[in-house]
Amino acid sequence: MHSEDAEQPTTSPDAAPDGTTGEEGGAPPRWKLVGPGLVVAATGIGAGDLVATLVAGSRYGYALLWAAIAGVIIKIVLVEGAGRWSLATGHSIFEGWRRVGRWTSWYFGPYIMVWGFVYGATAMSASALPLAALVPQLPVLGDIGWIADMPFIVYAILSGLIGAVLVWLGRYHALEKIVAVLVGIMFLTVVGAAVVTLPNLGEVLGGLVPRIPEGGLVYTLSIAGGVGGTITLAAYGYWLTEKGWSSPRWMRVMRIDNAMAYVVSGIFVVAMLVVGAELLYSASIAIDEGDRGLLDLSDVLAGRYGTFFSWVFLVGFWASSFSSVIGVWNGVSVMFADFWGHVRGRPEDHPDRRIGGKYYRFYVLWLTFPPMLLLLLGRPVQVIIAYGVLGAFFMPFLAITLLVLLNSRHVPQRWRNGPVLNVALGAVTLLFVVLGVNQLIGAVTG
Repeated sequence: MHSEDAEQPTTSPDAAPDGTTGEEGGAPPRWKLVGPGLVVAATGIGAGDLVATLVAGSRYGYALLWAAIAGVIIKIVLVEGAGRWSLATGHSIFEGWRRVGRWTSWYFGPYIMVWGFVYGATAMSASALPLAALVPQLPVLGDIGWIADMPFIVYAILSGLIGAVLVWLGRYHALEKIVAVLVGIMFLTVVGAAVVTLPNLGEVLGGLVPRIPEGGLVYTLSIAGGVGGTITLAAYGYWLTEKGWSSPRWMRVMRIDNAMAYVVSGIFVVAMLVVGAELLYSASIAIDEGDRGLLDLSDVLAGRYGTFFSWVFLVGFWASSFSSVIGVWNGVSVMFADFWGHVRGRPEDHPDRRIGGKYYRFYVLWLTFPPMLLLLLGRPVQVIIAYGVLGAFFMPFLAITLLVLLNSRHVPQRWRNGPVLNVALGAVTLLFVVLGVNQLIGAVTG
């Protein structure tokens, strides 16, 4: 990241043809607006989020449609805050947390290590599930003993290794192109599944009226707060820098980028809720609440529309999962590099604290290889409890620190929160505190 006093270039690789950019010089061409917002949204919308909204539709029909849309708006508010901090100050979000207090590092350090260890296995598993369903046998490996009997493990390990190779050099623009392709696949398959179910538009509109089903308060809050990523939201500022959007002149472009990307993710969320309401709720079909819930759905689609359509959906399931792999392998790795570079006394603009540096690559390896032990040996209870406890605090941590930073003297007056943003971010903070306490209780009590 650049310091806020650093001289900004007059042009950038993403400037408009006339050399102007962003807030002061007019927005660049529309196709240039496909950027970090799409990456952070695609990374955040994984198989777990699709299952959560699918289950919401299967349990409550369209009653929680408004909550799913509220979840998208909440993520727009949070990611805009993270992006505004980075553009207005020239500092990374980690440098912002440091200004809140030294305690933030004492929380973030253990969290990112435990999170990476557990999430690495989770992400690889989610990517392997649809592949194992599509190709359950590995005839080429038929003579290699246990490998032939465990195609799921093979697919999971390959997903992690391929993800590591794709992000190893830290080429952000290549990441953006890959994610755009995966989002395209997700759009065709997930939205296609919703379209073929012929949704009842009257009931869809009725779902926009806020109401909480009986006994569904916690579930409603979880849908509103849980759709669209956790730690990856904070990676947005780093991707803005890699894109070349690194000063306040890009503020308007950043806001458009963020909003449009989460509109796309909102379409995915609504599509899955429609599928749950039309295919599962009406027929009283229950599915698994884990990632395997999408495999259950593929079976339902196969029975209703044929095997080919279920295969197409499984490809979309894989695209959703693998976009999270490469997004996390890149975005969270640079967050770790920034943190560890600070611990090692490196200045903020040091290459070791950037994408492609040695600390970045260490964390890519941390996400890839240690989690393979969890795939092979199962998940130790103690690790899962630590993951749940630390994870319960991250979204409240992000919301509270953004609320503090965006009202602080570190942000130029023009880019601080106004009353509306303070109310919105305050409400988001309260929501995540409630959800965090609930998740903490669940992690401790099992």
